[in-house]
Amino acid sequence: MCGRYASFLSPQAVRVLFRTANPLVNLAPSWNVAPSQAAMVVRHHPETGDRHLDLLRWGLIPHFTKDLKTARKPINARSETAGSSGMFRGALASRRCLVPADAFYEWRAMANGKQPYAIARRDGAPLAFAGLWEGWRAPDGEILRTFAILTTAANATMSELHDRMPVIVEEPDWPVWLGEVDGSPTEIMRPAGDDVLHLWAVSRAVNNVRSNGPRLLDAIDGPVAAPADDAAGGVNPA
Repeated sequence: MCGRYASFLSPQAVRVLFRTANPLVNLAPSWNVAPSQAAMVVRHHPETGDRHLDLLRWGLIPHFTKDLKTARKPINARSETAGSSGMFRGALASRRCLVPADAFYEWRAMANGKQPYAIARRDGAPLAFAGLWEGWRAPDGEILRTFAILTTAANATMSELHDRMPVIVEEPDWPVWLGEVDGSPTEIMRPAGDDVLHLWAVSRAVNNVRSNGPRLLDAIDGPVAAPADDAAGGVNPA
């Protein structure tokens, strides 16, 4: 499951990291990206061969959708069944993307309510979620581009909070996932290694989609502590 995440790297920094070639998008940093909002997505342009950084809406709308008002708009897709699903099968075959993020959130049920946790890479590097995208054409001809994030079984770290986690694509696998080179995308849809992530309790302010700002990632006292060997320069809850 992935229902909220932080994306505060500038579009310029994301363009450098992912080596995209199109003009920069205009998007403010967010520490609380929520479904239905626009977010940065990296895609492979089939004609030029370049990577493009674009803004797509979170919540996938299949191209065959007839009524936008009643359409399902899933924010996640199960990697185990995406290839056989009528909603995701076409996108998995030819419309894969990467979703840059700096951290994401998950909730643990507690006696006094659900406690949010932030999750980020131990090495301080940004995350790249495996995503699927679609283009839906409105009756007036306008094209709405949307995306969903693939999930897989939780690794040992995430299993403390939930039985699912987003698929995290490591940099060597980016070309295969984006369809730039031959390879098996199925093999990429696996849990991250148990040593890749760390997590820490954060304020319940993140529960409100209107809350935003760096303080959402500040650590609070909780049953899960951040590791002592956080890498400098990345997301650090200390």
